[in-house]
Amino acid sequence: MKRPLVRSLLVGAAMLGGSVVVSMAPAAADTAQAEQSDAVVSQSAATTKGEQSRIDSYWTDDRMEDAVPAETRFGNRPKKDHQGPDDCRGNGRWACPDEDSTATQEEPQPELGKVFFTLSGTDYVCSGTATSSSNGDVVTTAGHCLNEGPGDFATNFAFVPAYENGAEPYGKWTAAELFTTEQWATAGDFEYDAGFAVMNENASGQSLTDVVGSYPIAFNLSRGLDYKSYGYPAASPFDGETLWSCTGTATDDPNGSSTQGIPCEMTGGSSGGGWITGGQLNSVNSYKYRGDDSTMYGPYFGSVIESVYQTASAA
Repeated sequence: MKRPLVRSLLVGAAMLGGSVVVSMAPAAADTAQAEQSDAVVSQSAATTKGEQSRIDSYWTDDRMEDAVPAETRFGNRPKKDHQGPDDCRGNGRWACPDEDSTATQEEPQPELGKVFFTLSGTDYVCSGTATSSSNGDVVTTAGHCLNEGPGDFATNFAFVPAYENGAEPYGKWTAAELFTTEQWATAGDFEYDAGFAVMNENASGQSLTDVVGSYPIAFNLSRGLDYKSYGYPAASPFDGETLWSCTGTATDDPNGSSTQGIPCEMTGGSSGGGWITGGQLNSVNSYKYRGDDSTMYGPYFGSVIESVYQTASAA
């Protein structure tokens, strides 16, 4: 990381102020070592029918309900407060806390869903978006929803499109391979907190986006666009059972990062949910600063993240 700032990952953005102690669990037996090529880091996931069936069975209703958005070790970084309301009004660079950050409940969409995964022995939830790709199998999420940043890749990765109150109208989809940026996988750099999961075909041999549809993805767009972000916030006051959205104009991170923020009150569990502009996916929910619950930040989708997507799309 370039700056020792404390940002709360939305996989655990309940702003708890502490870390969670978790036990270590061995990786799945058929999980390959992570491979790195230029800015792309990847790891095989459920590559056999047996492993796919195991993961499908692993995510019982109880486990999905009990999976948590929990504070991670990122909460231990030295704290540096963000700029205050007077600063944001004065320089116009970022979303002021008094802007409307209210989240709106949405009807479920087949292209949007919940992500379930295990890291260091704990089951977590995030959000994800079925994304147009060459292989028809890509789900876009946050890097920290599939890799510890830095550290191991997730196991038991599954995507449930159009999840609502336990319903799985399109079933559970397991991942064949996970991809993230080298900057996230080796340094936990929030400016590159993006991840792509290539999902296995279903029992009928269909690709994910042939079944649920997809959002096209865009890179290197202008900054300061209007976005609608989606997610399944699970930390209080939300319960993770329904889809929500926030709408706002992106503004620069006040601490000099290339990331952008929009007014949004969504909490942990919404991480990885897509930012849509002009009908295209162009960022994901990533983090909030402690002390500013009203601004959601996401990485700028530039050439580095595009390279990871292109690799996943062709896998």
